[in-house]
Amino acid sequence: MRLKDKVAIVTGGARDLGRAISVKLAEEGAKVVLNYFDNPADAETTLNLIKNKGGAAIAVQGDMTKAADVKRLFQETVNTFGNQVHILVNVVGGLVGRKAIVEQDEAWYDFLMNVNMRSVFLCTREVVPLMPKGSSIINFSSQAAKDGGGPGASMYATAKAAVMCHTRAMAKELGPQGIRVNALAPGMIATSFHDRFTNPAARENLEKTVPLRRQGDATDIADLVCYLAGDESAYITGTNIDINGGAYFS
Repeated sequence: MRLKDKVAIVTGGARDLGRAISVKLAEEGAKVVLNYFDNPADAETTLNLIKNKGGAAIAVQGDMTKAADVKRLFQETVNTFGNQVHILVNVVGGLVGRKAIVEQDEAWYDFLMNVNMRSVFLCTREVVPLMPKGSSIINFSSQAAKDGGGPGASMYATAKAAVMCHTRAMAKELGPQGIRVNALAPGMIATSFHDRFTNPAARENLEKTVPLRRQGDATDIADLVCYLAGDESAYITGTNIDINGGAYFS
């Protein structure tokens, strides 16, 4: 219960990595607000997983690329759990699809940058006034931000690199207030993201070549998020932590 009585917001917290993170934070004592976009059934499943273990949580629908929805998320958080937020985990983001540079248009650029970077910007801006000293913001970058991503992922990689830089900038700006900001750079994690966008042969090849000889699991990510959310990581800020089984070293 190392996060007892802390309030945590997890954007994209209803499924895959977000679900594992939401459940783990609740297991450690946090009161969890999980945001979801278009699947209330996923959100309900995650809520039940938390409540069946005695945890406290609510689900709030919203598009984290829209300022009005972000403000509503935070207002519902305050209405339910009080006027302090100790943990923000910006999971929202995604590859969406693969396109060569000559196939990309301005709408594609805007969409990828909005879902991956604008969402982080809007949520960070909203949470800072609610965060007491000792709070933690955890962003999701990607291994793609460091190696340029796979075929057709150039704009996704670029957006995630922006998240990485934003993390460092916010760590410098918010450090004097006692707020830490870190990012994760996951490699191949076994979620629906890679079920949709990564060739099975590529995943099998990674399992053969990565030093740990496996894909990552959502619980690997959730455990690291909880560490960064808690007091045990009190002197860690401005980092972008690789979590890829040794597949890539920055």
